[in-house]
Amino acid sequence: MGRAVIFVLSFLCLLPAAFAQGPSRCLAIAEGLPNVVYISAVPAQAAAAHGDVTITYAGHSTYLIESPAGVRIATDYSGVYGHDPQPDVVTMNKAHRTHFTDTPDSGIAHVLRGWNPSGGPAKYALAVDDVYIRNVPTDIRSWGGELERDGNSIFIFETAGLCIGHLGHLHTRLNDAQYGAVGRLDVVMVPIDGGLTLSLPVLSEIITRLRSSIVLPMHRQSTPIDEFTNMMRDRFAIEARNGRSLTLSQKTLPRQPTIIILDGV
Repeated sequence: MGRAVIFVLSFLCLLPAAFAQGPSRCLAIAEGLPNVVYISAVPAQAAAAHGDVTITYAGHSTYLIESPAGVRIATDYSGVYGHDPQPDVVTMNKAHRTHFTDTPDSGIAHVLRGWNPSGGPAKYALAVDDVYIRNVPTDIRSWGGELERDGNSIFIFETAGLCIGHLGHLHTRLNDAQYGAVGRLDVVMVPIDGGLTLSLPVLSEIITRLRSSIVLPMHRQSTPIDEFTNMMRDRFAIEARNGRSLTLSQKTLPRQPTIIILDGV
């Protein structure tokens, strides 16, 4: 048995039981490993759905994602952005209070913290109507500069055949196992603050390897947007939108990888 097959079998053994419910278009063993293998891993209702997905920039690191069935998701939810109308699902990350809240509204059906308050990594494999949500834990830096294990999660949302990822407050490079657990991302939301998360050159490496069709910047802070786009211009088209929202489907993904800058970023 080859090493790639052994790796795949080992990886499958680690997947939660919820992954066995249907085919995934997103989960794959990482690029760069021999004999790349795509894994069936998502509830059928999420994988088979069709229609448009709307993504709206709400502010800071919060994007609103609305599925064809009307499931509303707010990323890096602190309660400041994306609360009206109330989302069905919120994801959070631990790095700063601008990325989470201890007092989310009790009417929010699913509050997904990107860290495990009891210790160890957070683990999600959740189907909400036509959306399947999973996470890949990563480490964060504490205020003192030390690495804190599993304090951040990359959240992946699979709906309408699209694979949408939010990197959260990413502080570290991704290793091969993490790239494999993330899989393919058609759309990726990336922090471009230039230092509070990752430096722009390191972020550029990650974006290039993910090879997403659409890159949505966020968490810009004071970084000039041109500093980011000029670094990526030789590999990505650059498109600035007049509005805060983007509607897309599998059929409307751009042929050339594109960085789309929505109003407010």
